[in-house]
Amino acid sequence: MKLSIVIVNYNVRYFLELCLNSVKAATKTINSEIIVVDNASVDGSCDMVKSLFPEVVLVENVENEGFSKANNKGVKIAKGKFICILNPDTVVAEDTFTILLDFAQLQNNLGILGCRLIDGRGHFLPESKRNVPSPKVAFKKLIGNSKYYYANQIEQFNVAKTPILVGAFMIMKKEIFDSVGGFDEDYFMYGEDIDLSYKIHQLGYDNFYNGTTTVIHFKGESTLRDKNYAKRFYGAMELFYKKHFKSRALINILVLCGVRLVYLFRQKPKEFKMSVNNYVLISEQFPLGLKEALNHPVYMCKTMGAVDINTEIILDSNFLDFKSIIDYYNDKEINKMARFKILPKNSNFILGSNSSKTRGDVIIFKSN
Repeated sequence: MKLSIVIVNYNVRYFLELCLNSVKAATKTINSEIIVVDNASVDGSCDMVKSLFPEVVLVENVENEGFSKANNKGVKIAKGKFICILNPDTVVAEDTFTILLDFAQLQNNLGILGCRLIDGRGHFLPESKRNVPSPKVAFKKLIGNSKYYYANQIEQFNVAKTPILVGAFMIMKKEIFDSVGGFDEDYFMYGEDIDLSYKIHQLGYDNFYNGTTTVIHFKGESTLRDKNYAKRFYGAMELFYKKHFKSRALINILVLCGVRLVYLFRQKPKEFKMSVNNYVLISEQFPLGLKEALNHPVYMCKTMGAVDINTEIILDSNFLDFKSIIDYYNDKEINKMARFKILPKNSNFILGSNSSKTRGDVIIFKSN
């Protein structure tokens, strides 16, 4: 088997359904398997997977084991030469895995391979590519200078080596993942992707960022800023520096003090709510409107008023393929004027996210 996609899910049933639809479309021509490890969700996630995706290998944990342990459990039963660690609140294009696997097979010393991630507004996520967060770099980021934390030396659509990649989307050979013991289970959630990337980078493998394909990562779903978020996030940062930078005592102390100060004085992210003046449905049934409104070539649609920042464009995946949907998110002319929701195939709901820091919206249609 060529590829195993491992998805750890926790109470994001609707985003998981959309994710699985996109992964299924992207693996039609690839000898692959999809493994979902559910961390004791109570939102019907497991029933949905069993009903709609019976071909998916489902592991049902009796408790929330966290990101690291659950992923390790999924990889342990994976049969693919390559594995993809994938968040449940993502949408991949039909050619994403083909592009990246073709690239991976051309490399002689590949460690981890990542790609370009955007949020639910179509904005590029800079954590898609990062430099080694040395204590000095981390301290600068803590005081507001993230210039050297993110790999800004790499243009977002380019391909280049970068040491640190994000756990929302990682491809690597299973044997490499196994060789370093997988994710360190001392990390419950957050920091484990930095740790894994750094360990593989330190062994001399080449971690690559490939910006030629784009994946939507709604992010606010799998990285929910609940009451435990700050404690886990900053605790993970402390753990990373204690593990890998013990010798730099003075800088280490400054970083850890900075971490704790940020934790103490952190501000809870504000809820991002905007009114909706009108909707645009891009679907086979509604052939006119948006092209004229935006003066931009787009797919067929119907609009109910002027398109502005309070317009939501509903992208119907019964009509559009996922690559076309992602192209909409990438289109700066459109995403600066409107926001998006996706109607998954054969579903009764739409979903989307207007902020990477808070929960997205799921709107369920009631049957008559």
